[in-house]
Amino acid sequence: MKKLLLIRHAKATHETGYKDFERPLTPTGLHDAAIMAGRLQEHALIPQAMVSSPALRTISTAHVFTQHLAVPEAEEIKRIYDASVSSLVDVVNELNDASDFTALVGHNPGISGLLQYLTDQMEEMATCAVALIEFNASSWSNIGAATGKLLYFDYPKA
Repeated sequence: MKKLLLIRHAKATHETGYKDFERPLTPTGLHDAAIMAGRLQEHALIPQAMVSSPALRTISTAHVFTQHLAVPEAEEIKRIYDASVSSLVDVVNELNDASDFTALVGHNPGISGLLQYLTDQMEEMATCAVALIEFNASSWSNIGAATGKLLYFDYPKA
């Protein structure tokens, strides 16, 4: 069994003067990330490994989760930034099989599209939303369309 935790980055600034890749989290985003990490901890949903887009807002979100959940720092994978669903599936298929529970921190629309592709369920990944998907597979390379079951979905409520 493999479990994939999808995490959309927390709320980032839209102020001018930042390139998209360099947009930092807002204070609300940092707060929401801490709240969502706490909810995962309450449900004992703690991944063994984490991968993230290297964009500032995603790696900052990943850092909040790794600190709160006491898991290793996220591996930065450039292909996650601005990725299509097919690119994200490739990233998932290449995850290290030594980890049975991995988190992926990414961006919309790709992360919402990936959730739908893997589970056949429509859920919009709001900022800092989390979705836990379970697969009846022994290798990440066997994961594809509609092979996962959505076990947990949550997001910061306004």
